[in-house]
Amino acid sequence: MGQDFDHDLFFLLHDVARLIRVEADKRARVDGMTRAQWGLLLRLGRNPGLTQKEVADLLEVEPISVARLVDRLEAAGLVERRADQTDRRVWRLHLLPAATDMLAHIDRHRAALADDVLGDVAPDIRDAMVRGLRTMKSNLLHATATPGFAVAPERISPPAAPANAFAESK
Repeated sequence: MGQDFDHDLFFLLHDVARLIRVEADKRARVDGMTRAQWGLLLRLGRNPGLTQKEVADLLEVEPISVARLVDRLEAAGLVERRADQTDRRVWRLHLLPAATDMLAHIDRHRAALADDVLGDVAPDIRDAMVRGLRTMKSNLLHATATPGFAVAPERISPPAAPANAFAESK
């Protein structure tokens, strides 16, 4: 009995997200950048002064990966590290003036990508998708924030046992 992955919400979400990442990677490479560098610049544009650790958490990468990204963006004159005023072990990240043009460029790429991905999707369906995804995100954040959260055993059914379980275990 096969699974119809073309109608499975989670598989579709995963596939669409993967395809968007692949396309964003292609577009970033045109500018000699990576999607991760774009993400870092966008995060700093919205939240100046983040630490490398905070950026790593937001981008879901290891801090050493952020350090390498920042090294490249620093060399390109887009980002600078500034010492934290209260903890000399911490570096805060700030955009340099040259990043303004790059952020505008990234926004144009993002708008074009959105047009390509959502071109045939009616505005009311887009709105419904956003509402549904925001609700799903909220549900997941609530579930993971609940101490001791576990799925009730009655909500998970075990896989069906083979017809002759004894024979298969030999």
